[in-house]
Amino acid sequence: MQDSIQVAAAKDGLSLKAYRSDGWVLLAFDLDQHLTSNLAGFAVQRTPPNGPAAYLLNRLSFDTPVTATTTPQERPLTPSNLAPFQKFRWMDFPGDLEPGAYTYTVTAMYFDPGGSIQLTPGASANISLELIPSQPQFQHFEMGFTRGVLSSQAYAEKFKNAPIRPNGAKTLDYDTAPFEAQYAWLGYHARKMIFGFLHECLADPEVTLDMFAYDLDEPDIVHLLQQFGPRLRAVLDNAPLHTQPGALEPEAKTRLIASAGASNVVVGHFKRFAHDKVLIKKDKDGKALKVLTGSANFSVRGLYVQDNNVLIFDDPGAADLYEQAFETAFTNMAHATQAQSASKWFDVATVGLPPFSVSFAPHTNASISLDKVSAAIQNTQSSVLFAVMELDGGGDVLKQLHELTAREGIFSYGITQAMKSSPPSQGGSPESVGINLYKPGQSNGILTSFAFLKGQVPPPFQAEVSGGMGQVIHDKFIVVDFNDKMPLVFTGSSNLAEGGEMMNGDNLLCIADRATAIAYAVEAIRLVDHYHFRAILQSATNEQPLMLQPNNVNWWAPYYDLTNIKYHDRTLFSR
Repeated sequence: MQDSIQVAAAKDGLSLKAYRSDGWVLLAFDLDQHLTSNLAGFAVQRTPPNGPAAYLLNRLSFDTPVTATTTPQERPLTPSNLAPFQKFRWMDFPGDLEPGAYTYTVTAMYFDPGGSIQLTPGASANISLELIPSQPQFQHFEMGFTRGVLSSQAYAEKFKNAPIRPNGAKTLDYDTAPFEAQYAWLGYHARKMIFGFLHECLADPEVTLDMFAYDLDEPDIVHLLQQFGPRLRAVLDNAPLHTQPGALEPEAKTRLIASAGASNVVVGHFKRFAHDKVLIKKDKDGKALKVLTGSANFSVRGLYVQDNNVLIFDDPGAADLYEQAFETAFTNMAHATQAQSASKWFDVATVGLPPFSVSFAPHTNASISLDKVSAAIQNTQSSVLFAVMELDGGGDVLKQLHELTAREGIFSYGITQAMKSSPPSQGGSPESVGINLYKPGQSNGILTSFAFLKGQVPPPFQAEVSGGMGQVIHDKFIVVDFNDKMPLVFTGSSNLAEGGEMMNGDNLLCIADRATAIAYAVEAIRLVDHYHFRAILQSATNEQPLMLQPNNVNWWAPYYDLTNIKYHDRTLFSR
């Protein structure tokens, strides 16, 4: 990947650093403490490659209270030179990316000590960088994310909370053309990668495709897979959630059997789930050439509702490791309680790829894969950032994530989703009850009720939340020491739980590369901040509304207090 950090030299006591991810950027700023008197916050101006310059907008202001009951129309957006950000970092995700350099100018804004409402600019610094993802350092590696914010003001404003598929019974045969703009926006880079991989393989008649699929109901993906005919081999999950009434996976299986042949489609679920989401490109001789993996299911929900990530390794060595796991499952699924390759981690160090290791579950003992993750968390020097679907699946890794906020000196920032089971009288199906947010300095985290989120999202998402799995936070990644000397990213299809590592078909990667670690770290921050704002908005009242702090409140003081976690927040990102 291209260098994910751009540093602007300190100027007049203000420093600026930019961390690049998948088309968005985290800006971190620092200010000499002697310059904080009367500090109102920071204005951020963005100049796209073709201009014009404009200040980023703040949802909070000095004069308009925001509460849980105010409508979006009652929450005006204010340019940050008038409503500066009262934080030492800010995320920007431009709506429509342009090729070329974006310039960001950050300015410290000050209250008039004489009481005037006019803000005065102080020190300023700027930085220029390209935001369109590229990988000149790793020509054979690509990573991308879904947008993962169906529940957002951005979606409401851009698409008026339009449904993401037709109302009524789910089907594989609806016309997706009316939804194309929404799908491209919500699926973002991850969707492009999946469809690009499929089209690339389909275009070459000598190429064959092997696939692990868990959820499989995205109509255009299923239709593309049908076009491969006998060039496709597939291992499909048949756990109860994929065979119950209303599931589309049985229909997808029937269609693939008709197009590829019964001998080319295998169904099973190991001890619990065939949980991989993998595509493997092979040449005419059956040699694996390229592999796509990650957390994103090949489904409407996986691409257009959930936050997910996708990785592509354009390398025969890496692809062959996945092909071995596929071949074991494909030829022996009836007895495939353990893959032949599941006894260790496999290291890959190839020019054009970031150094990484991969393990394939199920294992006889979860320690085979999870000890590596657990040791990394235990030995962290500065930070752990994560987005993990659930933290109640058992094992040391999830326990450690629960306990991170109690570890002194470690900056922890993460998001997960809590689940419960509905009563048997209602079918006993799992349903979502909230999103847990673990913020620095909060030992108990924050629980955001989906009752709040339900009112902000369109059907059928709303209906699925109340009557089905309802997963929104579906990612599975942990970033250790992203801004230190030896950063690591753990990701893949694994939920990082002990049970899953012994009962599911899964893959788990450990990537040892700073640029990749930064990209995932910024993604974790994006998700946490998005849902955290919604959490605090839910509890905002007329007596305690959300507003910017006035001059008589030193909002910046905790950021310079050595005993406050906000101090570590400021110094971790800005230095």
